[in-house]
Amino acid sequence: MAASSALRLILGSSSASRRQILSEMGYKFTLLSADIDEKEIRKEKPEELVVALAHAKADAILEKMKNNGMMKEIVDSQETTLMITADQVVVHDGVIREKPSTPEEARKFIKGYSESHAATIGSVLVTNVKTGARREGWDKAEVYFHKIPDEVVESLIEEGNVFYVAGGLLVEHPLTSPLVEAIVGTIDSVMGLPKALTEKLIKESLSEP
Repeated sequence: MAASSALRLILGSSSASRRQILSEMGYKFTLLSADIDEKEIRKEKPEELVVALAHAKADAILEKMKNNGMMKEIVDSQETTLMITADQVVVHDGVIREKPSTPEEARKFIKGYSESHAATIGSVLVTNVKTGARREGWDKAEVYFHKIPDEVVESLIEEGNVFYVAGGLLVEHPLTSPLVEAIVGTIDSVMGLPKALTEKLIKESLSEP
C-alpha cells in the first residue's frame, strides 16, 4: 500500500534488506541510523531482546533528530511523521545469535545451519515522532537447510555480507537460496522486516487520534 502525501516515513535502519522491503511495500522514506552498542542490551527471551533493541534504536535516532534540528522541523509540520525501527536475532539450538563478529564465529554459525534449521525472531516498532506514541510487535519464521558445502561457507565469509546480518543468515543470497529446503513464515520476515506486521503497525499509528 502506497503512503499518502500527508505521511512522512523514516526508516531507522542501515539494513539494505529493510530498505528493499519497505520500497516493495510502496513507501517512500528517509533513512536514518542509530549508533548504539547492541551488546549493552541483554534479555533472556529473544522476543524481549529484539523489541528492547528496536526501542533503543528509536531513542538514539530521536536524540539525533533533536540535535540536528530535524525534530523542530517535524513538530512545526502538518504532516504525520512515523519512524520505523527494527531488530532481529537468529535462534539456533536454543541459543540467541546476533551478528557474527569474526570469521570463525560466522563459520561456526553457517555450518551449524547445514542440514538443520534456525528461527528468526524480528521486531518492528513504529514511533509517531510528533506525539511519541509507539506501536510494537514481533514476528517469527523458521528456515530449513539442505547440506551447506564448505566452499559456500568460505565464499560467504570472504564476501563479508554475513557480518551485517543476525546469525550470519543470508537466505536470499544466490549461494544460499538454492540450499533452503523450506521456510515456515514469510521471506520478508526472515530478511528482517515482516510486511504484514509493519503495515499493521503503520495503520494503527495513523488511526490514533
